[in-house]
Amino acid sequence: MADWFAGLPLDVLLSPGALALLGLAVGSFLNVVVHRLPLMLERQWWGDVASQLADADSFRRVFAGAPPERLALASAGLEKAIAELAPLGLARPASRCPACGQRIGWLQNIPLLSWLALRGRCAGCRARIALRYPLVELGTAALFAAFARQGGPQPATLLWCAVAAVLLALALIDWDTTVLPDALTLPLLWAGLLAAALGWRPGLGLAASLWGAAAGYLSLWLVYWFFKLATGKEGMGHGDFKLLAALGAWLGWQAILPIVLMASVIGAVVGLAMKATGALRQGRFVPFGPFLAGGGLVVMLAGLPTVLGWMGWA
Repeated sequence: MADWFAGLPLDVLLSPGALALLGLAVGSFLNVVVHRLPLMLERQWWGDVASQLADADSFRRVFAGAPPERLALASAGLEKAIAELAPLGLARPASRCPACGQRIGWLQNIPLLSWLALRGRCAGCRARIALRYPLVELGTAALFAAFARQGGPQPATLLWCAVAAVLLALALIDWDTTVLPDALTLPLLWAGLLAAALGWRPGLGLAASLWGAAAGYLSLWLVYWFFKLATGKEGMGHGDFKLLAALGAWLGWQAILPIVLMASVIGAVVGLAMKATGALRQGRFVPFGPFLAGGGLVVMLAGLPTVLGWMGWA
């Protein structure tokens, strides 16, 4: 009887229903991350620009001459403009309606329920709230429930839920901005290696995780340089290398080719569909990161042997 009661909390707390509720809350936070993290990075980049403009020694090394006065003035202007910006982080300031600026109270910020109660509109100005917000919450809830059903009431289930949340955030950020932030890809990579080293990934030791990370990074790195040498253009960003390396660290080197093939086929279909419907503007491209993340999630949920079987490689 004691053992039964000892097992009950995990059975309840890590059940599909409980983790779906957790996923709704995490999805609400992911909406904040997806919106704010790129802005935080852009602020940092503009700060780097200001610092570079003020670096007279660097200018002399590169251009072999004294920097013009206008560079120092531009640096000072940028630094002043950045200093005048309101603080921005993932936790502060509180969320506000982008249309009217009204602060969003906790009753208006309950995942999914608030959007339904408000009928998708701001409580103050009645401006429309994008459907993507509840869809991200529902998508995160569905992923968490799927991992709970797959892994059962085990602590490792939470680990996979965390990986899924990071992949979803990366996919959305890359779709919006064509940027895969190091602030997410690198911790995901190191966490995969650490999980393997600590034995949290049954069947995947540290050596296999390291080979997976190396295979993921180098495979796309080689494709990148082959395409650049052949065409003089960049076919993908360096963030894609790091994302696939992270997936290799979590799933092993055997998963790399299936993930890339799935991502390439689905990405090509989506790109052609967007071009045919006019959704893909001239000079723009479809980011690869969302499809890499999607391929990784498929392998995680279906299992590598199943995916290899689909491809006739089992």
